[in-house]
Amino acid sequence: MSAPATTTAPATSGFRPIANYDRPLWQRLLLTREAAIIGLFIVVVIAASAIVPNFSGQITMTYLLLDMFPILIIALPMTAIIVTGEIDLSVASVVGFSSVLTGVLTQAGVPFGLTIVIAIVAGILCGAFNGFLITAVGLPSLAVTIGTLALYRGLAVGLLGTTAVTDFPEFWTGLAKAKIGSTGIPVVMILFVLLAAAFAILLHFTRFGRGVFAIGLSPEAARFSGVNVARTKLLLFALSGAVAALAGIYYTLRYGSARGDNATGMEMQVIAAVLLGGVSIFGGRGALHGVIAGVLLIGVLASALRLANVTSDVINIITGVLLIAAVVSSSVFAAFKNRRRSGPKLRLAGTPGTGAISVAGSSAPRSGAGS
Repeated sequence: MSAPATTTAPATSGFRPIANYDRPLWQRLLLTREAAIIGLFIVVVIAASAIVPNFSGQITMTYLLLDMFPILIIALPMTAIIVTGEIDLSVASVVGFSSVLTGVLTQAGVPFGLTIVIAIVAGILCGAFNGFLITAVGLPSLAVTIGTLALYRGLAVGLLGTTAVTDFPEFWTGLAKAKIGSTGIPVVMILFVLLAAAFAILLHFTRFGRGVFAIGLSPEAARFSGVNVARTKLLLFALSGAVAALAGIYYTLRYGSARGDNATGMEMQVIAAVLLGGVSIFGGRGALHGVIAGVLLIGVLASALRLANVTSDVINIITGVLLIAAVVSSSVFAAFKNRRRSGPKLRLAGTPGTGAISVAGSSAPRSGAGS
């Protein structure tokens, strides 16, 4: 009879539980970056209402939502783009270009309904051009969109020069500023809710959305899994252009002016809000509810500071600090989670001629006897 051989259960060194399901439901809902941003947004609203005079009034809420509407809708496709590991810095220039195009076509007597369609199609072409250079030519999105940022802004300024178009149909300008009954909520927020629902379904509940996250985690693995990486990115950039053009039309009607410098610098507000909302700048992670909370947090903070007579320079500094904090905290949080999940390394140790095998670091080995 030979001595009994003691063995441990087979183990795989690369095994790791699925992140979304290795904790209780309440932890998965509350202990997230998105939940933290929503909580911070609520705290800022309560503090601003208590400290800043007139902040809690209906008029403040109305103008806050009117001001944040273009950023809210542009942040929706921007979220998906950054999840794939890319970025689009040209969105504000597309807003300005579509604004100028709206003014030029209106001045030429084109029916305004057709003007809206033409402007949105132009935005789609701008976004698709970005996507083509990135996916077909293979250029980095940062370099491409910096270039097209200057290109589209140059086209906008070239079409109108230093002049501005200010004559638009009263029905459309009134609709851009209209409120839902006596609630103080702008009518355009209905459009935002519809767009947010559509993008949430697309990103979080469809095969296409799963492909977006897979691309952000590993484009090569996504490609081998059957995801058409190039087509997905091209579609996302085209969607970004379409939504930016829609924001440009709204911007024109909201302020009653089409100028080549409209929405200058808006791209930084959008990107800051997306990153603050929990989207990883490295791709592969993010959720729309956190992004929406991030946009509203920046808007509420800026509005409260303006009412408190804080200068725009200080507001920009605070926004920049929030952006840096969001990027740094995202990296620190990811490193902490990876360190917590990494278990003890496996080390096989055996004694020659005995058939006994042990695994170092195993806290609960299983034993089996044989004769």
